[in-house]
Amino acid sequence: MPDMTPAPRRRPLWRLFAAPALLLVVAAAWSAFWFYAASEVGVRADAWAAQEAKAGRVYACGKRSVAGFPFRFEVRCDDASVSLVSQTAGAQVPFTARLGEILVIAQIYQPKLLIAEFKSPATLSDRGQPPSMQVNWTTGRSSVSGLPDIPQRASIAFDKPSIERVNGPVRTPLARAGHVELHGRLADGSTRDKPVIEAVLQISGGNVQEVHPILAAPFDADIQTKLTGLNDFTPKPWPERFRELQAAGGHIEIVRSRIQQGDLISVAAGTLSLNAQGRIDGELQMTVTGIERVIPALGIEKMLEEGVPQATLDRVAPGVKTQDLNNLFGALDRAIPGLGKVVKQNANAGVAAGINALGKETELEGKKARAFPLRFVDGAVFLGPFKVGQVPPLF
Repeated sequence: MPDMTPAPRRRPLWRLFAAPALLLVVAAAWSAFWFYAASEVGVRADAWAAQEAKAGRVYACGKRSVAGFPFRFEVRCDDASVSLVSQTAGAQVPFTARLGEILVIAQIYQPKLLIAEFKSPATLSDRGQPPSMQVNWTTGRSSVSGLPDIPQRASIAFDKPSIERVNGPVRTPLARAGHVELHGRLADGSTRDKPVIEAVLQISGGNVQEVHPILAAPFDADIQTKLTGLNDFTPKPWPERFRELQAAGGHIEIVRSRIQQGDLISVAAGTLSLNAQGRIDGELQMTVTGIERVIPALGIEKMLEEGVPQATLDRVAPGVKTQDLNNLFGALDRAIPGLGKVVKQNANAGVAAGINALGKETELEGKKARAFPLRFVDGAVFLGPFKVGQVPPLF
């Protein structure tokens, strides 16, 4: 009896190749799109650089290449430089930074976010001069969100950064840290013509030379600020920028500052501004643990050895003049050699105790602390009645 089972139907062969063919078409289209976009990177970069140059930021790249296929763009710039050109000083170049390589990364699905990596070292130089500073780091990276319009957020971070002054073959350390981060963003409700900038600076294991001995020892810092008074983001010399801030009634609000150096912990908040002479005015409310360490670090005891400040005398002995007291110490030394010095040293201990009694007793992070104001008056810095520093005019 013949086999009546129907023969299996043969599937069309084109169905077997449809999916791979479609995938091949999509891959070819995507590749064409990526390579076209990559070819446009140079055009867009040149157009962006020309626009930035009009605003005074001049970018240059010795050699540029594009990679990152298939899902992102990696633009590598060798022998990079950035020059800030003053638009109000005859197109002068007040500042130029050079570094070996910048790698900028953009994801195709997130084009408004740029991530950059920097290769050290970087050299800084003034107009037409050889490098005056060199900055080194192990890892440097940044991110900017909101481009091509005004950036909404930006951040930059460096591992083990260090700054050196360069004078020919001689290099002098100025500052270093284990890690530094700076984050900034436009505050909510901020407008293009009146931007308000919120910023956070974090420093781990930092130290600064040639400013004040108290900054030479390692410290950690976490500072949150808000800056008002900006009119635009056009690069300008710092004196000009500070003058505009003062004219606009701008100020910097220290929302919160925490600095730790060993057992010494300081938190502060307040507002600082500039007066018409370019000097800092304002007040910070501070809470400090281990304030007994601050007294010798600020040199207050040394000031007392050289002469009791008139402000202190006005507070504890109205009508007595500093010169009169110094004459008394001299007379004591002449009568009994060394007696004047002993009296001064005892006075130092009393005044140190008075400094420790400034403000009110409180607690900070489980430790005994003192709360008191740190005042800035026409650039002078006052810890209670004692002048502990002087900030030069900013314009």
